Amino acid sequence: MIDAGSVPRRLVATCSRGLEEVLAAELGALGMAEVTAGRGFVGFAGGLREMYAANLKLRTAMRVVVPVAKGPARDRDELYRLGGTAPWHELLAKGQTIGVDVAGRSRAFHNSVFAAQVVKDAVVDAVRSRRGWRPSVDRTAPDIRLHLHLAEDASTLSIDSTGEPLSHRGYRPRGGPAPLAETLAAGVLLLAGYDGTQALLDPMCGTGTFVVEAALIATRTPPGLRRTFAFERWTTHDSARYHEVVTAAERERRDAPAAIVGYDCDRRAIRAAGQNLEAAGVSRWVVLERRDALDLELPWSEGGMIVANPPYGKRMGEVEGLGDFYERFGDRLKHRAQGATAWLLVGNRELANRIGLRPARRIPLFNGPIECRLLGYELYSGSRKAKQTS
Repeated sequence: MIDAGSVPRRLVATCSRGLEEVLAAELGALGMAEVTAGRGFVGFAGGLREMYAANLKLRTAMRVVVPVAKGPARDRDELYRLGGTAPWHELLAKGQTIGVDVAGRSRAFHNSVFAAQVVKDAVVDAVRSRRGWRPSVDRTAPDIRLHLHLAEDASTLSIDSTGEPLSHRGYRPRGGPAPLAETLAAGVLLLAGYDGTQALLDPMCGTGTFVVEAALIATRTPPGLRRTFAFERWTTHDSARYHEVVTAAERERRDAPAAIVGYDCDRRAIRAAGQNLEAAGVSRWVVLERRDALDLELPWSEGGMIVANPPYGKRMGEVEGLGDFYERFGDRLKHRAQGATAWLLVGNRELANRIGLRPARRIPLFNGPIECRLLGYELYSGSRKAKQTS
């Protein structure tokens, strides 16, 4: 872990594939040092204050973890030694529970459960030998969660500072259907260049993930403001310093500079979106309307941005049935949204082709296991060639 007086150390923010560069840009904007992007993660340097700020403010990260041990784990003995490297007797308080998650691949450990057991044994033995008591294991909600990343050359053991993933902002009930994670929605908006100064419309807003995240960005509201974090249970947690970080972030909040609008034809979806906006504390900045996406009209005079996550169609019959919708929606964009930009997260190439417009940008992203493309369209009045030569 990080103690209050420590020098900066290496921290890691994890993310969905495709969001590494936008997460690196977020960290840079927060003033973090030594920012380097990898596959599914971005590393940076920092102490307690930086770790607090990253958890509180990052919009596209899933977790912030603190690596505490790295080395070879080619067999059980090496992994056991790696697990006992950190000063667990100083990092764990009596009565606290631990849990171990395992990711990555190693020829030595085909069974992740066995690898987690080895690390657990090492931690328990280390604490018992120095303190005379042993921490208990809690696989669902431990006080201290460890992440073991297995690799052939050097495996890494980290402590999770986040707890519930950062996509769990605290405004949406967990456990229900969620076609779009909050972190991915924020990533789409940031990749589109949204900063709150543009008017924004989601014409198929569902339960409101895009419009909530847009309102959080527009008002500069930290996405983690309404939740708790795992680091608050650490023995090294500095509540006064964390309060300073929260207070400083709250002072940066502002009124939304431009309109944010959400349409959906489903009355229940509109009701749920309103509840989520209220829970996030940004309902005053968003207008919701029960309206079909094909009845598209810009709620402002010109310009602005359209962002949507249209249905993908998981089965062949659904894909065929959605083709007409995509064609008609593309036609509405062309004729009723001139002067705006549109960004669509599409999970089916065949359906993307049915839109009938040429995207100016194609950005690969993953919505869970589904490989998608974020398609950016510039909706000129008249032909694109005429626009370029005018």
